Amino acid sequence: MRFEEPLVCATLERRYKRFLADMRLADGRRITAHCPNPGSMIGLAQPGLRALLSAADAASERRLRFTWELVRVGRVWVCVNTMRANRVAREALHAGRIRPLARQGVARPEVRVSRRSRLDFVLEGAGAGAYVEVKSVTMRRGSGALFPDAVTERGRRHLLELARLARRGHRAVLLYLVMRNDCHWVGPADAIDPAYGRTLRRVVAQGVEILAYAVRVSPRGLDLGRRLPLRL
Repeated sequence: MRFEEPLVCATLERRYKRFLADMRLADGRRITAHCPNPGSMIGLAQPGLRALLSAADAASERRLRFTWELVRVGRVWVCVNTMRANRVAREALHAGRIRPLARQGVARPEVRVSRRSRLDFVLEGAGAGAYVEVKSVTMRRGSGALFPDAVTERGRRHLLELARLARRGHRAVLLYLVMRNDCHWVGPADAIDPAYGRTLRRVVAQGVEILAYAVRVSPRGLDLGRRLPLRL
């Protein structure tokens, strides 16, 4: 995916209340940007980091005109806007670039699978189809990417829904998109949410498939990269 307009350079001053971030623009103005990331953003929210923001049209009625998209950590850009992962996944699925799912049909988004839960995609077509839940991964530890970066009851519920679908004979897939290109494997963050890690291992044994890919992140856009191994 490509950003529709050039991103705006800024310096992070502070992130607070999860969804707000004070930024200093290159011209010296201080603004508050929307931070579309519910996690703890470990390693990504230190004051002084370089950031890139998308800007709504000046005539927009949005309360916050700017949205935090990318942050520079060391040599890499990291996408902190968790909503972008679904767009990357949708484009890759439609283009057949996620090879294990390439023959599963057209991706239909936001599928309700129970009273409490929706999953990101169901693939419908000539094949058997598949249910797919996408998770945006940004936390790095050593050479690996770990999920989640905060306790996530919602994420655990999605795992249980996928396991229920697998038991019913459906193909059920958890797709981790690592929104940075400096990690070599993916695994559960047991030290942060041990219940999630236990549930992940259990649902894998029950037939849930795990796929993980790195995403190449640049100020121009996001592109699906190489497949990464899972470490349980």
